[in-house]
Amino acid sequence: MKQISASELAAWLADASRDPPLLLDVREPWEYEKARIAGAQLVPMREVPARLEEIDPDKEVVAICHHGGRSQQVAMFLEKAGYTKIHNLAGGVDAWSRTIDPSVPLY
Repeated sequence: MKQISASELAAWLADASRDPPLLLDVREPWEYEKARIAGAQLVPMREVPARLEEIDPDKEVVAICHHGGRSQQVAMFLEKAGYTKIHNLAGGVDAWSRTIDPSVPLY
């Protein structure tokens, strides 16, 4: 698993020459409703094992949570399940809001 910063993710998403990653938001639904990165897919952490078929193992995946802890656990779980293109958003949605998109609310 690779750690990726909010600025690195923003550059990746802005680079039309690169395939965009799956933004896998592993927070709770109420958190997702409150603040999210545009295009992120919600799969709460507790549901990831039962919903693996929704996560393409050939696609780059960026796991996202509030500050980066839960998403790191999910990223490690995915790696153990055989996924090889996994990234964890260091600092989570909070870092995204503080450094990239201040329109995403802090909570």
